[in-house]
Amino acid sequence: MRRPGLHRQHGKQGGGSKGIYAKLTVVVVVLLVCTFSVFFSATISGNHGSLEPSEVNVEELWESAKSGGWRPSSAPRSDWPPPPKETNGYLRVRCNGGLNQQRSAICNAVLAARIMNATLVLPELDANSFWHDDSGFQGIYDVEHFIQTLKYDVRIVESIPEIHKNGKTKKIKAHQIRPPRDAPISWYTTVALKKMKEHGAIYLTPFSHRLAEEIFNAEYQRLRCRVNYHALRFKPNIMRLSESIVDKLRAQGHFMSIHLRFEMDMLAFAGCFDIFSPEEQSILKKYRKENFAEKRLVYNERRAIGKCPLTPEEVGLVLRAMGFDNSTRIYLAAGELFGGERFMKPFRDLFPRLENHSSVDSSEELVANTRGLLGSAVDYMVCLLSDIFMPTYDGPSNFANNLLGHRLYYGFRTTIRPDRKGLAPIFIDRENGQTAGFEQAVRRVMLKTNFGGPHKRVPPESFYTNSWPECFCQMSPSNPADKCPPDNVLEILESQLENEVIRDLEALMETNSTRRTEI
Repeated sequence: MRRPGLHRQHGKQGGGSKGIYAKLTVVVVVLLVCTFSVFFSATISGNHGSLEPSEVNVEELWESAKSGGWRPSSAPRSDWPPPPKETNGYLRVRCNGGLNQQRSAICNAVLAARIMNATLVLPELDANSFWHDDSGFQGIYDVEHFIQTLKYDVRIVESIPEIHKNGKTKKIKAHQIRPPRDAPISWYTTVALKKMKEHGAIYLTPFSHRLAEEIFNAEYQRLRCRVNYHALRFKPNIMRLSESIVDKLRAQGHFMSIHLRFEMDMLAFAGCFDIFSPEEQSILKKYRKENFAEKRLVYNERRAIGKCPLTPEEVGLVLRAMGFDNSTRIYLAAGELFGGERFMKPFRDLFPRLENHSSVDSSEELVANTRGLLGSAVDYMVCLLSDIFMPTYDGPSNFANNLLGHRLYYGFRTTIRPDRKGLAPIFIDRENGQTAGFEQAVRRVMLKTNFGGPHKRVPPESFYTNSWPECFCQMSPSNPADKCPPDNVLEILESQLENEVIRDLEALMETNSTRRTEI
């Protein structure tokens, strides 16, 4: 059956050939015009081409990124026996660095205890190396929740118990070891385990980055996620403070959080000195000499390859180019900005609705601890719960890296990650007076970045920044390894733990029965 309007009318075949040729000629001309048009557009658009989107949909960014059918899941998907009652000894660790460096160290400590079949002593948080804050684990995290959440994985005690034998009390002294950086699993199952069996307890210090991140065992990686995103919950007072700040911010609509990493330690580490006064440069160079290894650093070279943190003004210019206007409400998570108000003013002129935890909540508890672990914990939670999070320097920034990973796990919440290397020549051209097409060029770079959706982890991206795919699953996956665990996985683990307890009781009763018989 012919479609209406396309059938040929009889009696007019004589002019049919000319009609067809005429139509073909028109089609060819149209195709040629389109081809030249596409070619010309591609030429004036540079290597990016005209088919790429040129505008950022800001309204979409306020929503979570597309999940592609993935959901967070760190529960075991294969046989995962509970920790036995009898372990090989006690593991103590001292987690050095800031709050988030300590957080990843705690995850590594739990995994190390599981690997060695050790009883983990509640991790120590170094009070001296960064914060000068002696809150400790108990002052920041919910200890009971931590122990209860990990009961299917490791045994945890708050301190090494004393041994009572023959009417005497004996303390176990942990043997101190300095673990190698990024130590493989084999180091823990040989060197560390041997010392643990010899001494009954070992003390690993320092314990920052002391277990390799890339481990080809998905269950071990999922254990890290259980620690990081489930077991490590801040104390109730910190959670209340954080939720109160978020509620106040969200009462006026969407809000964005920015980790403005323009602080002395990061600038000194990056070697980005030239934009500062001679006096400020002296301070940065002195700090670098005292805290980092000597290295030849040339500012222009560093900046050209994106190794310098974005200035506050550059952050504002990126956001403006993306389409955010001056009504955008921004929560700043930052320490003391180096260089002071002269660097903040251009940013504040672009985005006047700036807040931090002190301006939103001036409670005595926060005022007294604004630069300690408490202030950092509150910043962490507000950034986690914000609609959009933007780190201005995500490496090596443990705060930003952990948050990127947590927001991914929390439901692919939107993140804006400036490509500093891609943006560097655009900002340099602008400073040299070449301002034409600036915003379009910034958008082109930013549209190539990931805004928080699932993506493959490529070195040097950290596992703590992106735990996909190990800690995510799909209900109908193409790969069986990605299938979500059964809904009753916790019941299965609880049953395994109960069976272990029953076996321990039966063994104890049998031992007691044997002793009575001998008597």
